[in-house]
Amino acid sequence: MTTTARTDAPTRREQILREAARLFAERGFHGVGVDEIGAAVGISGPGLYRHFPGKDAMLAELLVGISERLLDGGRMRAGATTGDPEALLGSLIDGHIDFALDDRPLITLHDRELDRLKDEDRKRVRQLQRQYVELWVTVVRELYPDAAESEVRTAVHAVFGLLNSTPHLGVPLSRSEMERLLRNLAHGALGALAA
Repeated sequence: MTTTARTDAPTRREQILREAARLFAERGFHGVGVDEIGAAVGISGPGLYRHFPGKDAMLAELLVGISERLLDGGRMRAGATTGDPEALLGSLIDGHIDFALDDRPLITLHDRELDRLKDEDRKRVRQLQRQYVELWVTVVRELYPDAAESEVRTAVHAVFGLLNSTPHLGVPLSRSEMERLLRNLAHGALGALAA
């Protein structure tokens, strides 16, 4: 599935979020001040408050936002491949690989900082994640109807773990080599359900 690349420059708000994600992932949420985030985008720390009420709001927008984006992308892929579970699974895998390679700081941030969200935001992230998992489970069950639901669910979570390990790999592979390897590993892991 192809997506149209953005040709316009990111908004100031998007720049702030991108740099906040990078800094939070590198040094932890409490290890970064608003002045550092502001400096990374060329504005004063207090200038950030024109865009966000504070760091907590940035963290919430980052983690809720990526969960929404993954689910929306999965639903879009499902709509584009109606009736073809094999094509849908391939598209879901490719979309998650793009996320895993392009948004590594958000994976790190989720792993380390999810518990810092307000209860309402954390519940929203979990709700979105459950819906995303169900999308995958549904298509994998179509492809492997003889596999127990518990096995399918476990396999889907294992594939997420595999793909979301990219921030920790440090392997000197090109983007295309990494995509190919992750795609083969994901399909292979889910293909084990056929046994």
